Amino acid sequence: MSLPTPTSTTRAVVTGASSGIGVALAEELARRGFSLILVARREDRLCALATELNRRFGIEAEVRAIDLSDRGERGKLCDELAARDIAALCNNAGFATYGEMASAEPARERQQVELNSVAVHDLTLAVLPGMLERGAGAILITGSTAGNQPGPNNATYAASKAFANTLAESLHGELAGTGVQCTLLAPGPVRTEYAEAAEAPNLDRLVPGPLWVTAEQAAAQAVAGMSAGRRRVVPGLFAKVQTVSGQYTPRVLIGPILRSVYRKVK
Repeated sequence: MSLPTPTSTTRAVVTGASSGIGVALAEELARRGFSLILVARREDRLCALATELNRRFGIEAEVRAIDLSDRGERGKLCDELAARDIAALCNNAGFATYGEMASAEPARERQQVELNSVAVHDLTLAVLPGMLERGAGAILITGSTAGNQPGPNNATYAASKAFANTLAESLHGELAGTGVQCTLLAPGPVRTEYAEAAEAPNLDRLVPGPLWVTAEQAAAQAVAGMSAGRRRVVPGLFAKVQTVSGQYTPRVLIGPILRSVYRKVK
């Protein structure tokens, strides 16, 4: 099980391709010869990235400037992808909010669930039948170490990423022997615009600098993991520690610790 060989007609789809890990994933796939469909809201950034990738790697890069949390816009993209030869799908778009759920803005929380969970599910359902019919394809789902543990004051994000984590690993087992594979990318702290988008200015100060990984490091490991047919990719030492502690530390212990940490984020 590995990434299919790129051709002139196949495409690799990257969501959240306007910044951070999404940009880095697009670069890694273009470097391997894949033509792309770049998906995000910010059309100017997508167009600039498409031009740059074409210049550097000679690949075609199509732009789809849509809001994946909008079911109508997302549905049109799903219909398109279901009818095309998609070699790889990188479900990477997402965002987080911090603070007590009781005082959260309901519309923003619902948007987070739509983007982090429902959109991932819909896009996967759109491309999977075609991949199975062709007997080739690779799906990457960007989850998080946050999905391995409770997240007081980060509840919606932790829950949505728990869905993403479980979906990816479940599909990995389900697809064994089909020629199609699914890999989970479960990063911890990554240097991106994430903190700004999450309106969490203190996030940088809670994790020492050496424990962060770059978007380029995360993407390189993710694409290598897809190529190798791996079940899970966890970039960075801190993320690996988070994974183990989140899975095996008793909830009665880890819950209060995480509540104290997340209260310091905002």
